[in-house]
This record gives sequence, structure tokens and C-alpha cells, in this order.
Amino acid sequence: MTRSTYPPTDGAPTAPPAGTPSPASRSSIRQLAAASVGNAAEWYDWYVYSFLAVYFADRVFPKGSGNSLVPLLSTFAVFAVGFFMRPVGGLLMGSIADRRGRRAALTVTILLMGGGSLLVALTPTYASVGVLAPVVLVVARLIQGLSVGGEFAASTTFLVESAGPGRRGLFSSFQYVSTTVGQLLASGIAALLARLLTEGQMGDWGWRVPFLIGALLSLVGFWIRQGAQETREATRDTDPERPALFEALRRHPRESLLICGITAGGTLAYYTWTTYLPTYAQVNAGFDKGDALIASTLSLAFFAALQPLGGLLSDRVGRRPLLIGFALGFAILAVPLLHAITSAFLSLLLVQCAGMVLLTGYTSIAAAVNAEVFPARVRAAGIGFPYSLTVALFGGTAPYLGTWFKQSGHPGAFPWYVAGLCLVSACVYAILPETAKRPLDR
Repeated sequence: MTRSTYPPTDGAPTAPPAGTPSPASRSSIRQLAAASVGNAAEWYDWYVYSFLAVYFADRVFPKGSGNSLVPLLSTFAVFAVGFFMRPVGGLLMGSIADRRGRRAALTVTILLMGGGSLLVALTPTYASVGVLAPVVLVVARLIQGLSVGGEFAASTTFLVESAGPGRRGLFSSFQYVSTTVGQLLASGIAALLARLLTEGQMGDWGWRVPFLIGALLSLVGFWIRQGAQETREATRDTDPERPALFEALRRHPRESLLICGITAGGTLAYYTWTTYLPTYAQVNAGFDKGDALIASTLSLAFFAALQPLGGLLSDRVGRRPLLIGFALGFAILAVPLLHAITSAFLSLLLVQCAGMVLLTGYTSIAAAVNAEVFPARVRAAGIGFPYSLTVALFGGTAPYLGTWFKQSGHPGAFPWYVAGLCLVSACVYAILPETAKRPLDR
């Protein structure tokens, strides 16, 4: 008589085969993928604009057009639109996340970003439609600014609320892992097209291709997010306890100010080291532009790899030691590090990597720290508006202030500005309660 190959039918649970991920593990991976893949697609769409602007600027904002609206709209689009809309997006998308659920807000943000990217790809030239061309581009960037402002609020709350006990720091770190991946993907695709196509082809149609890719990536992110589990259910429209739009600001002013203080030094250091440093090296040390981009790419890859390590460490030793280490490190070392940059390739690479190590003390746990400040009821909106406003005021202005200090004859003042603002944030971190071991409000 042969032994049956069928499983026992006595109702006893059977263990999964060795090496098979548990349901809880699969759920965690799905949640991380939903937040991270979508976030990478969001930031790819956001960054690819800056990498390709040089190719389409003359097509949309022609020089000497004779129409005074064109340079005005150009200035507005380049300097104001994106960062102006980010606080608005943080408030509106955060409110959707608090009222309708985190997954609903993540769905809206990625569809907005994909739609904005598609609109950029389809933007007509000034030669074909006149002033309508820059108007279309400005509208597209308004949509993308709204989206990226809401993405941090929604994905931050979603990531941290998806984490198991003792894992909030680790999950938090994937916010900047995915952001950096999106940035690297944008620069890589832009560089590849620039190498494969001629200057004329890039100007005629090549610059549109990465935006079409971005729209497709957004659809992939949307599909993945549809399979995610909701971390906070929606409240009914008739619920008298439904959070109001400005409730977080009205009822939690101290927490809102804390978010500003937590973010100020971190966002300035982040944009200085990840975005402005290649330009700073070119302007102040005569660094080669191509070498600066290579050094920046290498340091960004190093930065992405550091994030989970910082998140894991914070789950063990707490958030405050990492935050204080980051802030005091920049307060003490920002000036000597920036002054150490010379025209030698290794000098910039080492300075960037050293800054990335310090910066990880903030970026790897920013999502967790922000989420742990607010109660679940208003967590997304509570984070979204003050965070995005602070980023707009201090992060978005970093390249412009650095250039302004140089043009005004005081290039050495910018490193002191970075150090001073990080010192201000260090004072905030010193009074911040430790929240790593506290249960998260649900």
C-alpha cells in the first residue's frame, strides 16, 4: 500500500516549507514596495525636469520673443511653482490621508505626478502655440509640486504605520532610499539619452522621452499601491469627529513648530549636499562640471546604501542620538568640509561622502520622527504642511542663497549659514522627547 501524498485533513495547521516567507513578512515587503516604488517614481518625475530643462527651455521660453509674459512665466516656473505648491500639497494630500486613508492619498499623489509628467512630455513649443506653451508647462509643474508636497506626508505616515514593533526606524529609512533611487534613475536616463542622441535630436524630441517614461513608471507605482494594505481606515463624511483641514495647526501648534525645527537644518544640509554641492564646487573651486556630476552620482549611491543602517541603529539606540550627532556634526564640520573642496576629484568625493554619513543621522529617521510627533488622527496633515513649508523656505532656497553669497562677494558666508541653521536644529533635538521605544498612536 502506497503512502498518500495528500496533506493531512485533521485540521491541524501545517508549517510552510523552509525558506518560505511568512504572511507577515510578505505583507511587510508589499507595504515597503508600495511606498518605495511609488516614491521613487514620484521623485524621478520631479528631478528629471531639472536634468532636461537645458534642452527644452529655448523651445518653451524662447529668448527675445518680444512678449513680456514669456520671461515672466519662465521665471515663475523655474523659481517658484514647484516649491510654492509643496506646502499646499502637504496640507491637502495630508488631509485626504487623514480623512480617506493613507492608500487613497498615495493613489492621488502618484496619479497627479504621472499626469503632470505626461503633460510636460506633451507640452507644445512656443513656435507652434505661442504663450500657451509656457502656460502648459507651468500648469504641469503646479500639478507636480502639489503631488510631491503631498507624497512625503502620505508615504511617511504609511511607511511608519506599516512597521512592526521596533522597526519604525528601518521602515522610515526607505523614504530617502527611494527618493535617491528616483534621483539616480532620472540622472541616468537623461545622461544616456544625451549620449545616444545628438544635441538637435535632444532639443527636438529626445527631452520628451524621459517624461513619458515617468508617466509609465507612475502607472506601475499606482498598480503596486493598489495591492497595499490600508494602515488607517477612512472616516465617514457624516462623522462629527472627522478631522478638519486646519485641525492639526489649530490644536497642535507646538507639534507643528517642532516639525519646522526638526526639518530646518536637515533640509538645508540635504539640498546643499545632494543638489547644490556640484555647483558650489564649480563656482568656488573651479571644479570640472563633468567630474562634479560623477562625484555626485557616486556619493548619492553611497548615501542610499547608508539609510537602512541608520534606521536600524535608531531602532536600537533611539532617535535623539542620531539627530544630535547629525546636527552637531554639521554645525562643527560644515565650514571646514566646504572649505576643503579643491579642483581635485577626490576632494569633492570625500567631502560629499563625509557629509552623507552625517546627513544619514537625519534622513534615515526623518519620517519616523515626524510621524511620532503627531497623533494618528491628524498625522499626515500635521506633518505635510509644516514640513513642506520648511523645505520650501530653507531647502529650496539653498542653491540660490549659495549663489547670492558668491555674487555679493561673501562666498565664505554660506558654509556658516549651513552650520548655524544646523545648530538651531540641534537645540530642538536636545529638547525632543525620545520616541523610538514608545508605541505608535493608532
